[in-house]
Amino acid sequence: MTKHDPAVPVQTDLTAPPLKRRMACWLYEGMLLFGVVFISGYLFSALSQTKHAMDNRPGLQAFLFLILGIYFTWFWSRGQTLAMKTWHISAVDAAGQRLTQPRALLRYILSWLWFLPPLMVTLPFQLPALEVAVLTLGWVLVWALLSRFHPQRQFWHDAWAGTRLISTQ
Repeated sequence: MTKHDPAVPVQTDLTAPPLKRRMACWLYEGMLLFGVVFISGYLFSALSQTKHAMDNRPGLQAFLFLILGIYFTWFWSRGQTLAMKTWHISAVDAAGQRLTQPRALLRYILSWLWFLPPLMVTLPFQLPALEVAVLTLGWVLVWALLSRFHPQRQFWHDAWAGTRLISTQ
């Protein structure tokens, strides 16, 4: 049981925003992350003296995983990312309080369910990038629609992390 911080009001309306709005936020988040990934990749290549894009690829992927983890954990523990603020969505725990950093980190790790299943399935087949993209997009649509089967219409990774997305307007 988490202790309530009197400085942080408990949300009373824990209704999930409409799926269309959550997915618009998700897409906008991806657009904003382009800058984070670009700057992080540039920093990694400068610090590691990488001259070719395929050099140090596992190191770059691990570095980006870490940077994105820090980004999301920090913003979610404060309630919202910039995209979430734009779309009036907030991430809270099951009681409607702000996320702790460990819970935000758990949400980040579980949020990889948006991408890992199709990538792991396609990995042994060495499919062309376009086919991987189509399969990944198909999985994203399926994963989003699976929220319809959750009693509160939350994404399943949120349910498993003990978090939820709520409207802030």
